[in-house]
Amino acid sequence: MSDAAQPTAAEVRAAAEAVKTALDRHLAAVEGRSGEDDPAVYEAFNQLAAAAEVYDELLYDRYDEVTPFEIPGAEDALPPYAGPEEPHALSVLIRRDYAVAEPQRLLAQAQRIEAAEGEDGPAASGTTHGALGLLFGEFEPDEIASRHKEFGLEEGDSTLWVMAADEPADPGEWLEAPFEQVDPQQVVCRFDVSAVFDDDDEDEEEGDEEEDDDGVDLDTDLDEDEDLERLDADRR
Repeated sequence: MSDAAQPTAAEVRAAAEAVKTALDRHLAAVEGRSGEDDPAVYEAFNQLAAAAEVYDELLYDRYDEVTPFEIPGAEDALPPYAGPEEPHALSVLIRRDYAVAEPQRLLAQAQRIEAAEGEDGPAASGTTHGALGLLFGEFEPDEIASRHKEFGLEEGDSTLWVMAADEPADPGEWLEAPFEQVDPQQVVCRFDVSAVFDDDDEDEEEGDEEEDDDGVDLDTDLDEDEDLERLDADRR
């Protein structure tokens, strides 16, 4: 950024004051929250995130410095639930990602399916996309998820959203665009699985293995009984 376009020191200071004000408002909203999904807390959170983001950008532009705060995007959190209090219907949205880790294993499984069905005509199991079609046509998605290694697949991220509705959808209503009309405020619960979370756990474990203030290695300074208990816990 050119010097002419740089924010002034006063603008950076004003942005810092805005963060302080938003922080006070957020704390007050949390202290006075009326329930788990209080919209006042959600609004104060968004205001604090927006103020912190502005301050972070101005601080960098003016002084080439950053803050230690990570501002989550709007897509990282669901808004407060605003669906029906007594849902009469629900939709379960599932996405599971896989990598084709062992194509030959996948093709072999597809060939077994094809041989068992004894269908005439060109073999669909000779290509990866044909094998996948046979696999998902033969087995339920949950069974594939539990047996993915057997089919030459490697799990990636997955997510499951449960959405509430007043009434069930009409037959065939959403089949052409099943995920187009997702309303985040009608999501009752959400479950995510990702290798990112595993990496976070590993980082925490590595931190636990550091030495204490006296220089004693906490992992090696265990007596024999504690070692055995730890091995038993690892097996579980």
